[in-house]
Amino acid sequence: MDSHNVDLKQTVNLPRTGFSMKANLTQAEPKLLARWAAEDIYGQIRRTRAGRPTYILHDGPPYANGRIHMGTAFNKILKDFIVKSKTMAGFDAPYVPGWDCHGLPIEIKVDSELGARKAQMTTSEIRAECRKYAEKYVDLQRTDFKRLGVFGRWDEPYLTMSAQYESVIAAAFVEFLHRGYVYKGLKPVHWCMRDRTALAEAEVEYADHSSPSIWVRFALTSDPAKIDPALAGRHVHGLIWTTTPWTIPANMAIAFHPKYEYVAVFTPAHGAVYIVAADLLKVTAEKCGWHDYEILARFPGARLEGAVFHHPFLERDSLGILADHVTLEQGTGAVHTAPGHGQEDYVVGRQYGIETYCPVDAAGRFYHAEGAAGTLPEELIGKTVWEANPIVIEILRAHHALLATEKIEHSYPHCWRCHKPTIFRATEQWFIGMERNDFRQHALEAIRQVRWMPEWGQERISNMIAVRPDWCISRQRVWGVPIIVFYCDKCREPLTDRKILDGIVQLFAAHTADVWYERSAAELLPPGTVCAKCGGAEFSKESDILDVWFDSGSSHLAVLTPANNLPWPADLYIEGGDQYRGWFHSSLLVGVGLKGSSPYRACALNGWVLDGEGRAMHKSLGNSIEPEEIIKHHGADLVRLWTASVEFNEDVRVSETILTRLQEAYRKLRNTFRYLLGNLTGFDPQADAVPAAEMLELDQWILLRAESLVANCRAWYDEFAFHKVYRALYDFATVDLSSLYFDVLKDRLYASAAKSHARRSAQTALYRLLHALARLVAPILAFTAEEVWTHMGQTGSIHLELFPEPAQLTEGLSEAHRKRAENWDRLIKVREEVLKSLEEARQAKFIGAPLEARVRLSANGTLYPLLQEYAEELPGLFIVSQVSLDQQPGEQVAVQVERADGAKCERCWKYTTDTGSDAQFPTICAACASAVREMLDAG
Repeated sequence: MDSHNVDLKQTVNLPRTGFSMKANLTQAEPKLLARWAAEDIYGQIRRTRAGRPTYILHDGPPYANGRIHMGTAFNKILKDFIVKSKTMAGFDAPYVPGWDCHGLPIEIKVDSELGARKAQMTTSEIRAECRKYAEKYVDLQRTDFKRLGVFGRWDEPYLTMSAQYESVIAAAFVEFLHRGYVYKGLKPVHWCMRDRTALAEAEVEYADHSSPSIWVRFALTSDPAKIDPALAGRHVHGLIWTTTPWTIPANMAIAFHPKYEYVAVFTPAHGAVYIVAADLLKVTAEKCGWHDYEILARFPGARLEGAVFHHPFLERDSLGILADHVTLEQGTGAVHTAPGHGQEDYVVGRQYGIETYCPVDAAGRFYHAEGAAGTLPEELIGKTVWEANPIVIEILRAHHALLATEKIEHSYPHCWRCHKPTIFRATEQWFIGMERNDFRQHALEAIRQVRWMPEWGQERISNMIAVRPDWCISRQRVWGVPIIVFYCDKCREPLTDRKILDGIVQLFAAHTADVWYERSAAELLPPGTVCAKCGGAEFSKESDILDVWFDSGSSHLAVLTPANNLPWPADLYIEGGDQYRGWFHSSLLVGVGLKGSSPYRACALNGWVLDGEGRAMHKSLGNSIEPEEIIKHHGADLVRLWTASVEFNEDVRVSETILTRLQEAYRKLRNTFRYLLGNLTGFDPQADAVPAAEMLELDQWILLRAESLVANCRAWYDEFAFHKVYRALYDFATVDLSSLYFDVLKDRLYASAAKSHARRSAQTALYRLLHALARLVAPILAFTAEEVWTHMGQTGSIHLELFPEPAQLTEGLSEAHRKRAENWDRLIKVREEVLKSLEEARQAKFIGAPLEARVRLSANGTLYPLLQEYAEELPGLFIVSQVSLDQQPGEQVAVQVERADGAKCERCWKYTTDTGSDAQFPTICAACASAVREMLDAG
């Protein structure tokens, strides 16, 4: 090329890349999904990592009902961060997603869809409809999760309704039964009147509820002198307080605390004596309107054991008993006890041999039940417990037993599905006994062996296990795994022969649990089966199904198996905070009961997703944001970036404002990669890379910074501190790179000769940075990182790669180089002062652009030698045309901004005194003329 005809613009090495500034994620991501599917990316990862140490995150199954929401997206992306980061750390980290497919929500949905048709359908046909419904939402949710960029064994997930899984659930029940944990008994459980089924602790939520509270007297019929001689000949009453008037018909006893002090109080207005806890006398007197009373005696609660009281309106005795659950928090210190309607009542009732009496049916309506003296008033029969409350109050009032009443607002258990208040109701259910085989203590010990994240999770689940009642594992529904027990039709003895039940498990494995409903007991049982007790040969099947928490709690038995090439136990479970009483809880109990330890080595919590104001999201409030909408407008990588930006152990917020802010953060990260890619055009790392020891010092400095970044991010990935990874990457991109290194580098990259040592040094640093940063961000920005990798010209997927090692960034640098790089930390601090002065000069319109300036630095004796040593580097570092140095006493550096000398170079825009010194290139500086000539000579 003739130097006189050179187009100087063509000699500037401007960035060139096909990696666009605009992300277009909504178009680009589906193409990458199709590519990953075509290339079987998950299968490739498995083959690449085969034989490496394993890391198993076991997926907690979401419920197959409805589309995913921000909470499920948040949880799934977190899991993907962990799996991808462990994979890139060198582990074999397979991920088998699963779904919880049984349970009442699906059954209710199907019931509503079937309508009147259900009455003509068999149980098998209803179950088939439930199965179809679950399959529909498994497919929809699977599509949603894949769209988020989550890798996993999507073509073969685990489903709690599959034949294999249902057989595992049934086998787990048989094993619990065989080991002596399981029993059937009449005891109170949480009961949903609407759905007519027992509820597990995890299926109960608490909400505010208004109840009538009442103070009721029970006449003492035994000798009062046995309690205290001062009461001889007196008309004495026990006084109870309750917020469930409807349970008064089921009263069987009054509980007192053995160690509390009680007083016998004479009230002239009533002409009667009442027994009240001494510490509650004042508040009780206020509630009951006792303006004048006399304490006749004081005595410990232990003296009330065996006292006999008369029920207020039934011909029934109520026994005085002792119980430690009696408190002084509210009430009278005397607790109305109905063993058929309360767990503590039941436990203490068993200790005293009191009948568990429950006159309330499955619909929550009163009926004439056996098991206790006295006939219920007819006005109660057929009424629901809520309808009965005012009726009972009026009956008490008519019998002069009601001393006071008031409304109380309190936290009350509700069904998590229909959100209606529940009741405690004694029914025959199947239980796993927490005290059998020291089950509770073994579970508490297993908890201590788990790493809990956050640490308070250990105390939370320990407290739950320590006080929980026996596990009610039976439900009165049809869509689930049946309890495989037979009953002799003649004597009702349960048939639980292990060989027979194991045979049923095998049938489930071959045909699903539907076979239980498709075949009769005679068809299921081996020929010649007879009752061991009475010799009867005809049997019926148990109609209850297993608790769905037993289903999901058995997932580790079904999934972490040699057949799946997954070891037991899992390294990690991670779910929302409600799972301490749900999946974490049931999985722990199944693991401890059947394998002797926890099924997870570590257990992490993710918080709830709230709106921008910290409120729970509800469609009724209009404050919900659906992941589908975010993806439609911004792409899945923005949802992933949001997930990485928050501290997931806490409750997190999402809003349009937050997403807009993250869009800007994403744009800056993307432009960082665009700068790197654009300035590496034509760079061949094999042929053009400069050895680290020969690189310019600023390039060495940024690589040392990147080395620290990689080390920190690797550690934070190990800790699941994804918010720290995001923050560090963002800060490095915007502060270290964009605001400093990239800014300083532009002149060297654009104006130096294309193949000059200075430019190749910069490109070598950029290549090392790009190669590291793309892999470091890959678990978070799964789509964007893949796009970057492709534009780098790399073959295969970035998700097959390993994380960078910190030493890879600085390979070839000695300790001497590291020591020299510390100089740049000091120089950059000077740069910060210079930039402030330049901005002031610009604001004052003394200069337009920094290159119009000459900076005069006056420095002290300590700093001056350093500035003098790097004098040639300073104009480039400050992005000015000239820098002059003066020595001065004192500690501070003084900055003075002056107009630059010389003329402006048309090519690099610096002001120099040698612009035009080369006759061939009269409009450019000597440095640019040399660079252009070098480029022309190189062809």
